Amino acid sequence: MNQPPARTAGQRKKDTLHRLEDDVDVWVATAAADGGVPYLVPLSFVWDGSTLLLATPAASPTGRNLTATRIARLGIGPTRDVIMVDGDVEPLTLAALPESEADRFAAETGFDPRRLTTEYMYFRIRPRRIQAWREAGELEGRDLMRDGKWLVD
Repeated sequence: MNQPPARTAGQRKKDTLHRLEDDVDVWVATAAADGGVPYLVPLSFVWDGSTLLLATPAASPTGRNLTATRIARLGIGPTRDVIMVDGDVEPLTLAALPESEADRFAAETGFDPRRLTTEYMYFRIRPRRIQAWREAGELEGRDLMRDGKWLVD
């Protein structure tokens, strides 16, 4: 299988920002605070330029894990063009999220947890580390962000 040439770090960042702005699906990996079994679910998200916002039932394993540990790993895109995000989590009740942000979330994802009877929470994820790569040729230099700071202009 022929692999495309590796992208520059600048192009990877540009492609990553495009995906964060335009994609709506993310895999969310969490684990319990006691080191319990990892849990992986697909959720919808919106990007505001510096954080990702997602929502899930408060009592779900993901909701409980995000609230307890305040950390998550996110995977965006297919396995041969992946963005991995490690981030710090800020849990927000429905009432704590500004209405404009809840409206934007509903409009961009097509899902409005405020309309459901199940208790949902929003979770704001602030990236600490972002990696992006396509195929093995881009494994070297895949870190685009470390410690919450972009490594590439």
